[in-house]
Amino acid sequence: MISPDLFGYLIPSVVLIPLLAAALCLVVSRRPRVQNIITVVTLTVVLVIAGVLLVLTDQHGVHTVQVGGWDAPVGITLVADRLSALMLCVSAIVLLTVIIYAVGQGVRDGDGDQPTSIFLPTYLALAAGLNAAFIAGDLFNLFVGFEMLLAASYVLLTLGASQERVRAGVSYTVVSMVSSMVFLLGIALTYSAAGTLNLAQLSVRMAEVPEGLRNTIFAVFLVAFGIKAAVFPLSTWLPDSYPTAPAPVTAVFAGLLTKVGVYAIIRFHTLVFPGGAMDGVLLVAGLLTMVIGILGAIAQSDIKRILSFTLVSHIGYMIFGIALSTGYGLSAAIYYVGHHIIVQTTLFLVVGLIERQAGSSSLRRLGSLAVASPVLAVMFLIPALNLGGIPPFSGFIGKLAVVQAGAEVGGALMWVLVAGAMVTSLLSLYVMVRVWSKAFWRPRADAPEGAVALAKPLALLPSDEYVEFDEREEVGRMPLSMVAPTMALIVVSLLMTVFAGPLLGVTDRAAESLMERHDYLDTIPLDATPDRYTGSVTGVR
Repeated sequence: MISPDLFGYLIPSVVLIPLLAAALCLVVSRRPRVQNIITVVTLTVVLVIAGVLLVLTDQHGVHTVQVGGWDAPVGITLVADRLSALMLCVSAIVLLTVIIYAVGQGVRDGDGDQPTSIFLPTYLALAAGLNAAFIAGDLFNLFVGFEMLLAASYVLLTLGASQERVRAGVSYTVVSMVSSMVFLLGIALTYSAAGTLNLAQLSVRMAEVPEGLRNTIFAVFLVAFGIKAAVFPLSTWLPDSYPTAPAPVTAVFAGLLTKVGVYAIIRFHTLVFPGGAMDGVLLVAGLLTMVIGILGAIAQSDIKRILSFTLVSHIGYMIFGIALSTGYGLSAAIYYVGHHIIVQTTLFLVVGLIERQAGSSSLRRLGSLAVASPVLAVMFLIPALNLGGIPPFSGFIGKLAVVQAGAEVGGALMWVLVAGAMVTSLLSLYVMVRVWSKAFWRPRADAPEGAVALAKPLALLPSDEYVEFDEREEVGRMPLSMVAPTMALIVVSLLMTVFAGPLLGVTDRAAESLMERHDYLDTIPLDATPDRYTGSVTGVR
């Protein structure tokens, strides 16, 4: 039997440790090496804790912590179940590998004016916000987690304060603030209708709310989370915002930030608003997200923008699985979320290496990369095939699971979605092959702008200094500190293929727990639910 005290220390620590480390990094802001050590050690500890939580929740189910000993709904409830623990674990892997990559890039290519004293504390605050959103057991603290993400991500997006980054940052912030306002509206409507913000209590009380009002509240939350998850037609902000940031920032944003929105949709769809009232809307949105996203990718000539549009496109697979309202569909969606976080992050890190070595990420300027760096070619090829859904990679397994789940449900709309998913997969492969052939195999001399390149590798600060490619200073071999974390993520994606059976077992159990809801409801004591009208104490069931 696991002691509740163990969970009491582990669950809040995934938020508290990064916050304390961020404060410590600010204290030692004039000592970059100490900051690097603090950040890497902190995220390593968080990864270990997340792994322990995943094992414990898979074996022993849901566990909660009432912060300060105050029971719900007065106190703050933190919850760890299979879904939140899995998200914590995958995000911790990404956060750690990306920061190692960033530190290596700064050490090798950066110089004394790089804003590491700002970057590292903000990065840790971003990690704390992510983790806070995953373990939040009530609406208000989920909102707090989102706002922590917004504040940190705006700083990271505008590092260097170039005109392009500030413009993208302002656009991103305005859209995020609109999403936050809609979220607050949903919170207000929820509290007025149900008298509580605790998710477990809402799962019971929402059943008593009139159907029209309940569906309206759910629609408000879907708009708020759809913006954050970049679900079409709420996704137009993403391709213009992410590509302007430094490679490590773009990698984290692409891998994790949209998945927080997907996580929230999963949580609300299964716990607070079960029954599939909005499934038709979600299915259509999923189909449009898949198809329009990948069509946008085909029209791009910059690898960062191509990957940004494919990111939007593949969110559609996750929405597809969620909207099926079946255990198999939900399990497939959860597996695909984990796969996509790893693969999308890997590809953006590879693009960072391409920029360093070739001086650009535009297909109009790239060529001969396979000859110049065979290792870089392999590092791009594996995640590119994975994203394209080539067997036996995890992308193929995830897409196959989503398609099979849709085929089991049946119906005209389902077959349209299955066809859309298959076409999207083929077009994703086409996009990746196009990048592969032009950037890696075409002679650079044949590229329309192949003679132009950035004067020096980019670290955190932007640069608009271009020179003739032949006159560009030799950057040397790719540093191991950047290659190793990228390779580590490639290995993780391959392990998701090798151990797809056990991983799908975990996602199956997570989906079953989410669909049944009993484990989550049991985390709130029967005597902890005061009646919203009289103030008297009643049970939640």
